[in-house]
Amino acid sequence: MFEVDRVRTLWELVEYRARASGGAPMFFDGGGGPSVGFREVRDAALCAAAGFRELGIGAGTRVMWQLPTRVETIVASLALARLGAVQTPVIPLHRAREVGFVLEESAAEFVLVPGVWRGFDYAALVRGAARGRDGVRVVSLADGLPSGNPGTLPEPPQEEDGRTRWIYYTSGTTSAPKGVEHTDASLIAGGVGLATALGMSADDIGSIAFPYAHIAGPDYVVAMLVSGFPAVVLETFDAERAAEVYRRYGVTMAGGSTAFYQAFYDASRRRRQAAPGAERDAGPDTGPDAVPDTGPDAVPDAGRLIPSLRLLSGGGAPLPPELYRAAGRELGCAVVHGYGMTECPMIAMGTPYDSDEQLAHTVGRPVAGARVRIVRADGSEAATGETGEVTVSGPMVCRRYTDPALTAEAFTADGFFRTGDLGRLRPDGHLVLTGRLKDIIIRKGENISAQEVEDLVHTHPAVAEAAVIGLPDRERGERVCAVVTLARDGDGHGGSAGDGAGALTLAALGAHLRAAGLMTQKLPEQLEITDALPRGGPLNKVLKSALRERYGGRGR
Repeated sequence: MFEVDRVRTLWELVEYRARASGGAPMFFDGGGGPSVGFREVRDAALCAAAGFRELGIGAGTRVMWQLPTRVETIVASLALARLGAVQTPVIPLHRAREVGFVLEESAAEFVLVPGVWRGFDYAALVRGAARGRDGVRVVSLADGLPSGNPGTLPEPPQEEDGRTRWIYYTSGTTSAPKGVEHTDASLIAGGVGLATALGMSADDIGSIAFPYAHIAGPDYVVAMLVSGFPAVVLETFDAERAAEVYRRYGVTMAGGSTAFYQAFYDASRRRRQAAPGAERDAGPDTGPDAVPDTGPDAVPDAGRLIPSLRLLSGGGAPLPPELYRAAGRELGCAVVHGYGMTECPMIAMGTPYDSDEQLAHTVGRPVAGARVRIVRADGSEAATGETGEVTVSGPMVCRRYTDPALTAEAFTADGFFRTGDLGRLRPDGHLVLTGRLKDIIIRKGENISAQEVEDLVHTHPAVAEAAVIGLPDRERGERVCAVVTLARDGDGHGGSAGDGAGALTLAALGAHLRAAGLMTQKLPEQLEITDALPRGGPLNKVLKSALRERYGGRGR
């Protein structure tokens, strides 16, 4: 693996790998486009950088982009890195509410969009969100990346300690997204930690089927650059389609989140049961609770969903031990889960060499360069095996939040970042996560602020009180559940779960939230109406743990 101790910029890695690997493939287009090599990607990024410069983008220019997962998108981000622009990636799922906030808060000068993608006009979305703001230029990449003469480019900017190059927005316990500032160096440290833990090498073939606009996108590209392996790029994820493409290219590493594991598991079971002569299961389903009786040896390579796959890895949501065992047995590969967040993309990661017990019940050891410390409520360091808040320091931790008050709250005096998660370190050095101090829901790897959804649910005229919680979901990791009490009319009528249940439906609530601008990803998938929300403690807070216990067995 490339020695990266002295590397400070993403562009340095691009240049190094182009020299070291030349025309060796870097990206395979899962949509059927041509493959491109490391040197070709470097050259394309240089031309795009020159084109962007002609538009007025340079070092320090604030560029927001809302682009799908394509080779072209990755090249665009590398071109912006060559210029030293400050990039603010936004996932394509976001709509006017989120885009407008990020546009204003990040002070973006340029916004890159795909034009119309999957029937949605992103250029119109951004223009509407930018209305009233001067100086925002929308650049559509519908006809491809801009191109110019690389010979006109100035020398690459040199990374200065603490120079922000990336701003990511993440949902947290507050309703407004938090802006997280990263340097090139912090993203490089995260990618190196990933590559080291998983033993990635030039012999591997990886995959990018998750939103590249997540911090995991550039981090994965860093891992590719330091290790020298190519990856298949898919715009959207569908397990059957992805498996077909992965078989074609011989993918050895796949994943993204718990939802991906479940999707591949289900696809494999369906495929095997549809094969001629296959025996049908007596049970009703193929979920992780019904662990297959057979181990990997009972599924020959020819029968495996992706015969070349050695590793299924990811993070973003808890991995139930039952799913770990089921997916590993069904797919015949190692299932390796990790732990990170937008503020620190790599905190801990399992390895293919860990034991089954370690992989099933922990998120691995802290990655290279990360120091994890468990602290008690009083700030003192917890003993080994004792549960407390997980804090982390190291070169992969973000520089700060865009909000100074959030920064002051999130970092300790000696520079450790407070994750808001609860956990413990075992004697073997592995980290076990046990819960959250912060109130977020992780659905398909996406952070959803419960407070944001609650605030909007409260605006429905039929709702008196509301609590939004995440409930375990086999396909999504967690699903959004709204628990409400009903408002009484002016004469004191209504308000009872029994009498007024028909006054509010999930469909009606969803329509109200859509009209309020809430993105589809955040809409409640379960509605529960109750007479009163359970409360307790000196502040009479809603006991969400009691609600999770009460309603967790319903729905899916």
